[in-house]
Amino acid sequence: MTGRLGKAVRQVGWAGALAIAVVLALGLGASWQAAHAIHQGQQERAQAVLDRAADLSDASVGSEVHRYLDTLRTVAAAVGSHNELTYDDFAATTAPLRQAGLVGGTSLVFLVAADDAQVPAVQDYWRRRGVPDLELKPQGTGREHLFTIFTRPLDDTPTLPAGTDLSQVAEPTTALWESRRSGETAVSDTYVLLRDRNLPADQQQLSFLLASPAYGDPTPDGRREFKGWVVLGLRGQDFIGRVLNRATQGQADAELWARNGGGQESRVARLHQAGHHPDRRRVTPVPIANREWQLVVSVDSARMGGSAPILPLFVGLGGTLLTLLVCAMLWALAGARGRAEERVVTATAGLRAAQRVADNQVALLNGILERISDGVGVVDETGEFLVHNPAAQAMLGDAAQDSGIFRPDGTTPFPTDEQPIVRALAGVATDNVEMLVRDPDRPEGVLLSVSGRPLEVDGQRAAIAVFHDITEAREREADLAAFAGIVAHDLKNPLTVIGAHAEMGRDALPDRPEHAVESLERVGAGVVRMRRLIDDLLAYVTARDAALKTTEVDLALLVTDVVAERVGHLRVQPDLYVGTLPRVVADPAMLRHVLDNLVGNALKYVHPGRTPKIDISAHPAAPGWIRVEVADRGIGIPDADKPHVFESFHRAHAGQSYGGTGLGLAICRRIVDRHGGTITVTDNPGGGSRFSFTIPAAVPLVPAAADVHEYA
Repeated sequence: MTGRLGKAVRQVGWAGALAIAVVLALGLGASWQAAHAIHQGQQERAQAVLDRAADLSDASVGSEVHRYLDTLRTVAAAVGSHNELTYDDFAATTAPLRQAGLVGGTSLVFLVAADDAQVPAVQDYWRRRGVPDLELKPQGTGREHLFTIFTRPLDDTPTLPAGTDLSQVAEPTTALWESRRSGETAVSDTYVLLRDRNLPADQQQLSFLLASPAYGDPTPDGRREFKGWVVLGLRGQDFIGRVLNRATQGQADAELWARNGGGQESRVARLHQAGHHPDRRRVTPVPIANREWQLVVSVDSARMGGSAPILPLFVGLGGTLLTLLVCAMLWALAGARGRAEERVVTATAGLRAAQRVADNQVALLNGILERISDGVGVVDETGEFLVHNPAAQAMLGDAAQDSGIFRPDGTTPFPTDEQPIVRALAGVATDNVEMLVRDPDRPEGVLLSVSGRPLEVDGQRAAIAVFHDITEAREREADLAAFAGIVAHDLKNPLTVIGAHAEMGRDALPDRPEHAVESLERVGAGVVRMRRLIDDLLAYVTARDAALKTTEVDLALLVTDVVAERVGHLRVQPDLYVGTLPRVVADPAMLRHVLDNLVGNALKYVHPGRTPKIDISAHPAAPGWIRVEVADRGIGIPDADKPHVFESFHRAHAGQSYGGTGLGLAICRRIVDRHGGTITVTDNPGGGSRFSFTIPAAVPLVPAAADVHEYA
């Protein structure tokens, strides 16, 4: 054997043998390195698909759950607002829900509680409120009964008859008790709905219900009467399955698991794609009312890699075979150089075909980029574009060269260091940042939603940005806001008429019976609350959509005017301190609304019997900015509410006797955001709250020791 090998080596020569060995080593290394690279690319693409599907599923489920919870809370609030709820009131309140697209919803039910002794009185009461044939059917004795009173069907399946007692079914009973205990919406354990238990087993599905307590308006002592529950029944697979199918778009499997009482887990819904064998999964927690469920998204790497799963092995084995073939040819034809070269050319044709396939893949990607409607751009660390598709070029135009990038108001230049692609170069990811792009060819501008992500190209820092044209969407929103404003204005006239007639009726009563006077005063109070809500809604729309008319504003004069309006009519004057205030650049009307709201809150949210104390001051912030502070010694804001006080309709003291719509601070944040600033709230070291917001300065502010008041 050794003799034959030595003879063969001598025939081709030591140089030829060495060349063949080098070709063999390089060919095998290159083949399996290419196979590994293809496999790695498939895994990365599969992971990207998984991440995208998981994020979309999480966002879709969360958004849909919030929509259902908001709908339920709204109905519960509307039901609780009726002093004497009737069937007609409930029917009118819930009528729009049939067209609300509540997929999976079976019915919306109003329930009340009664013990054994209360059953006859409760039955008689609700018969007089619009259910003349109501018959309460208590199950068992010695415990609280939970009776269905009113029902709004949301699908075509039969509903539970009025008077059904749910107290013997553990799952809904536990949720109802928890909802009443916490005062918040609660979700039940999963179970088969009573109305579905007569269906064949293969048509039954795990379901659950959402329960929200209904409370009446606060009494003078701050207490609220518990009136019952509003309950929404949901079939799990119908509700979640459609959401997951829309989010995954057939690329991933998804499951939603509920953690029931005692830690037992059950699968609420499952979406499985035919032929998938998932090998990658991601588990994401999903809050459902007062519980946290688990969303499991999984993909099949073999199908998500973008090419045949056997391709890496094919490339490796093909390269190996090709390398061995080349070596064999070199070995056999070492003495005939011309013929060997011809055979090598023939053998490498497969490699050229593979190259053509790769080129076709590149051409396909380029074609996709050229045809998608969203703009895509990649820049290097110097800000130069490496890639930008035609959609990006059309959206941006010459705006970057002409400094034509503004905030959504169309007048405030967009700071360079806040632009998504600049922040992405700094390693910070951003999502859905709105900016207006304007150039000489488009003087009206194009409103874009831009998302940026950090990127690495050839070991160098880079960034990718995706541009989406939302101009038409915002125009539609503006039309809707204008319509809402017109409707709100038109509501004021009938409210004024109602208030005037209520006052005239109260004055015209001959004997002024106490119950009639009280009813008319309630009407008048309701008119005041409705007018305040309309005013706040109009201010909320204006704060978002009205054009900014910035000018130089004397903050001291503006604060003096606001304070005079707020405290001039008070019998007991508050303890007020106003420090040195500079001139700023802002929209005077909008800035006045912010100051009026903060000063008004400082006067309103105080402990009973105490004199309000307010400290208004200004301090230097970032270059070109000042920070305005309004501090008080009021009741303060709980730590759990601080992250949410600037959200729409959030009230930190909802259970107390302080009025309000929950829109004031949301309006303040919108106005400050549109001026490019920020607004925050912290505890005042002396007790109470300290609100701070930043605003562009007209001239630099010099710190002064006198600006710090003794109780601030």
